Amino acid sequence: MTTTPHLDLGLDPVTLTAALVDIPSESHHEKVLADAVESALRTCAHLTVDRHGDTVVARTMLDRGERVLLGGHLDTVPQHGNLPHRFEGDQLFGLGSCDMKSGVAVALVLAASLTEPVRDVTYVFYDCEEVESRFNGLQRLVESHSRLLEADLAILMEPSNAVIEAGCQGTIRIEVVTRGERAHSARSWLGVNAIHAAGEVIDRLAAYEPRRPMIDGLEYREGLSAVAIRGGVAGNVIPDQCVVTVNYRFAPDRSVIDAIDHVTEVFDGFEVSVVDQAPGALPGLGWPSAAAFVEAVGEPARPKFGWTDVARFSALGIPALNFGPGDPSVAHTQGEHVPVAQILACESLLRDWLTAS
Repeated sequence: MTTTPHLDLGLDPVTLTAALVDIPSESHHEKVLADAVESALRTCAHLTVDRHGDTVVARTMLDRGERVLLGGHLDTVPQHGNLPHRFEGDQLFGLGSCDMKSGVAVALVLAASLTEPVRDVTYVFYDCEEVESRFNGLQRLVESHSRLLEADLAILMEPSNAVIEAGCQGTIRIEVVTRGERAHSARSWLGVNAIHAAGEVIDRLAAYEPRRPMIDGLEYREGLSAVAIRGGVAGNVIPDQCVVTVNYRFAPDRSVIDAIDHVTEVFDGFEVSVVDQAPGALPGLGWPSAAAFVEAVGEPARPKFGWTDVARFSALGIPALNFGPGDPSVAHTQGEHVPVAQILACESLLRDWLTAS
């Protein structure tokens, strides 16, 4: 029987981050951490706590007239020799330290200590963000308990170097297939090599010039990239099929349908199939609740180049922003780390904003 780890939510957010890092929670294996989070939050008399699968939701119910949602995912990518945590100077290293257990730690400390915020707050700690969308804990809540996600503003604690990154880009993954005819490689002229035919696919990718559109004063940068290639059945057989997997990251002024139409046009003449898709989210900086938080942070918002769950809130008509400690460029790396100063800065700023009248 697995013992539920004890989480002390009275710790400072840096120490709590270290404790969270040391509880492994690879995608699909978040139960131990979710149990610990739920157990800790249920000791807070000012919170109403719900559990759905390995997603935990805690809410204040103070009738403040405005509600903010702070969300963070519990899962990490697989470890790569980067557990347990360690400190090097003013950096905390370890799996998930940046993406995004430091953000989760900030939200947990606030959840436990803010008994009388000036805005009602919903805290969502969810599973399976790092894998296919169909497993995502937020998506399951959207489908089954969407009332728990109602808010005037959602802040995802995604790593953003402690500044606001607005909106997010959409993403689709496609497979471009080339076909040939098998033959013995000793008589290669009797077949048609599907891998050789994929050269044209690679050439089009190399020549592709991505857009850099301006949206609400923010410049987004698109990208079209081959991320995998497979083909061949044996070392002495001319392959009759080759599949190039391509990821398209598109700016939020394009819909998923527009994005699919675009990549289909880029690979005109080839067999193309869509294997995964997720829409982007417009910056939404014109919403009063979002503008108020931007003013509180005191620095201009930046565009979010990756995809995040702000898109799910955007689809619900809820303005959403990314704001959390850590540099997203080190997420998922063996040397993943987060600056201690950014953890403290995010906690302090959110605390001030949620308590200032």
